[in-house]
Amino acid sequence: MSPAPKVILAKIGLDGHDRGVRVLARALRDAGMEVVYLGPWAEIQEVVQAAVQEDAQIVGVSSLAYDHLIVPDLMEQLRAAGWDGQVLVGGVVQAQDIPALEEAGVHRIFHPGEPLDEVVEAVAAMARGVAEARA
Repeated sequence: MSPAPKVILAKIGLDGHDRGVRVLARALRDAGMEVVYLGPWAEIQEVVQAAVQEDAQIVGVSSLAYDHLIVPDLMEQLRAAGWDGQVLVGGVVQAQDIPALEEAGVHRIFHPGEPLDEVVEAVAAMARGVAEARA
C-alpha cells in the first residue's frame, strides 16, 4: 500500500481570511490525505521548507486578496530547492492573472464555488501523478 498523499496548504502574503483553506484541509484529510496547513501569513521560505521537509507532492496556496501575485516567486524558490511536486492556487484569482500563474508553473487554479468533491479528486489525481513521476 502506498503512503497517503501529502499536501502543504498555506496562505502567503497578508491575506488572513482562511475559512476556505481550512474547509479544504478537512476535506483532503477526510479523503485520506496527509495535510499540513501552515496557517495565514506564511512566508515563501516557510512554504518551501515545509514542502521539502515533508516530501509533499502538492503545495496549495489560498488567495483571496491578490496574494497569488507572489506565487511565481514561490515557484522559483521551490524549483531552486529541488522540489518536484505540483502547485495549485485556490481562491479569488482574476482572469488577467491566470496566464502569469500558468507560465510560472502552477498546475491548477480553483475558484470559489467549485464543488469540493471535484477539488479533492483533482488534488488526489495531481498527487498520484507526482508519485508516479517520482517512482
